[in-house]
Amino acid sequence: VQLQAFGGGLVQAGDSLRLSCSASGRSFSRYTMGWFRQAPGKEREFVAAVNWRAGNTYYADSVKGRFTISRDIAKNTVYLEMNSLKPEDTAVYYCAAEENGYSGVRYSYSDYAYWGQGTQVTVSS
Repeated sequence: VQLQAFGGGLVQAGDSLRLSCSASGRSFSRYTMGWFRQAPGKEREFVAAVNWRAGNTYYADSVKGRFTISRDIAKNTVYLEMNSLKPEDTAVYYCAAEENGYSGVRYSYSDYAYWGQGTQVTVSS
């Protein structure tokens, strides 16, 4: 499994940004695809996830209502649309994949076997 994340950048508070994660290497029908982030000096934390086949979505409370995760099965790509960005959203964002069946989610980064490289998101106030 190969994951490649891109789309980060420097934005101002209130702006929007869309991250993409291109996935390859196998069928992902039994996978959950997730986005995590890690700020300096902090642990990697769950942001959002989507079941590849069922399309169920899950969000951290801190991003609920502002971020939207989606997947394009034909393009093997997962997106994270981030709106109303805040300085506290500043972090390196990682996409990850876990084979956990067709539905459900795990929130710990240790449960995800595959990771893409991170992409930096910086939100200035």
